[in-house]
Amino acid sequence: MQIKDYQVVLLGVLVALGSIVSTYILSGAVVEFQKLQNQTIRVTGSASQNVTSDSASWTINFRTKKALLKEGYAKINSDAKIIKEFLLENGIEDKNISFSSINSYENYKRLPNGNMTNEVDTYSVYQSVTVKSNDITKFNKMSKKVDELVNKDINLNAESIQYFVSNLDDIKVKMVGEASKNAKMRAESMISGTNGKIGAMNSAKMGVFQIVPVDSTEVNDYGINDTSSIEKKVVATVSATFTVK
Repeated sequence: MQIKDYQVVLLGVLVALGSIVSTYILSGAVVEFQKLQNQTIRVTGSASQNVTSDSASWTINFRTKKALLKEGYAKINSDAKIIKEFLLENGIEDKNISFSSINSYENYKRLPNGNMTNEVDTYSVYQSVTVKSNDITKFNKMSKKVDELVNKDINLNAESIQYFVSNLDDIKVKMVGEASKNAKMRAESMISGTNGKIGAMNSAKMGVFQIVPVDSTEVNDYGINDTSSIEKKVVATVSATFTVK
């Protein structure tokens, strides 16, 4: 049987069309397979833990104003001795008491119209002392008796007591692990109604820590590090991406 030219051409066209269709079907299957393989889910996990402060720090600023600089220094040195005696009497060890250097500046006289002159009127002299201790109860007692220093003619400003947790870094590491576990649990919960399964963690990004008073719900994009409360809550977040199988 002789095959004519137009039959050969027709056969070639059919073969070409078949090849194109099969290639399209195959490529579509590959694309769908790749899509299935590359499906991911992103979730944010969190964890929190209540902690109790185990150390504290307290700073007292005191100052005086005298006509002569040497008088100002003498008064500050006298006040420093009285303050140190007060701290020692309240159970603070000498090694935990730290005085700053003494500083001073000139106050110039003013004319009746309010303009300042170049003539020194008085000298302001000031200093600060910072105390630290692992016995937090001592600070609470001292802060209530600071009026004893005021009654001894000491011009002072007592700052708020700051409370710290010594093993905070270890707690943060633990919280990151707990937040990662929570992220996986949330991912599994989100796809529980499908036939999918959570695979490996592709990426993870740690969020900022929020260290706040126990009853606080405050959140800050830059993180919070509360030092005003004895009882605190450490909150950690982790944003993670998982493969869906």
